[in-house]
Amino acid sequence: MRTEITAGQTSDYLGFELVMAENLPTPSALLADRGYDADSIRKSMDKRDVLPVIPMRKSRKKRVGVDRALYRLRNLVERCFNKLKNARPVATRYDKTVESFLAFIDITSIRLWLRHLST
Repeated sequence: MRTEITAGQTSDYLGFELVMAENLPTPSALLADRGYDADSIRKSMDKRDVLPVIPMRKSRKKRVGVDRALYRLRNLVERCFNKLKNARPVATRYDKTVESFLAFIDITSIRLWLRHLST
């Protein structure tokens, strides 16, 4: 898992390059919501041989299909965010510095992963 912080009012696709750096293992598919529907993201994923599973925005002129069966797996990601937000410091962002906030996200993620392993 990789986490980055962007400005509060920044659009989703502007933070895409921070998270999908070239030094990470190449995924086989990118599951994302409509906020990531940009031609630059689709071209970047095509260059890396990654299947973009992103529903198109309503304003898109060029129609692009999406594998709905694969897109349903995005529910797992949304549930993970929901579980992360159950930790009060993550939901309310008590920490003043970016480093301590990201560290608490990492700690909470590890705690969730260990709980998943023990079940």
